[in-house]
Amino acid sequence: MKYKLKKETKPTLATFGRYKAVAVHGQTVDTRQIIQEVSRHEGLSEGTVTAVMMGLSSAIARHLRQGDKVRLDSWGLMKLEIESDKVAHAEDFSPRKHLRGVRLHFLPESAKGKPALYQNIKFEREKERG
Repeated sequence: MKYKLKKETKPTLATFGRYKAVAVHGQTVDTRQIIQEVSRHEGLSEGTVTAVMMGLSSAIARHLRQGDKVRLDSWGLMKLEIESDKVAHAEDFSPRKHLRGVRLHFLPESAKGKPALYQNIKFEREKERG
């Protein structure tokens, strides 16, 4: 996994002027590419893999919208979280006024607190250009 160092530029933060590592994402892999890879690796037709992926996507989205948590073996747990303003008194809360949005929260599957997704990542600093 490649990273680059980025200087904090917000003067209001305690870490202003300090450097941190940020991930460098080389490419975006699309659905078509994933379907082709799974098809080749599992010996299934692209049509079969497409049908399963679309069905999986639809079922997961439906459950998340209903407020369910979705746990998939080897992946992890997904759930939607609400972003909301805070109010001093419960009776002052108005969904139209104080609900700001929804975020997907993903917790990778882990054994004893160590997510397999994060294991064996090799970090490499991206060479600076120019």
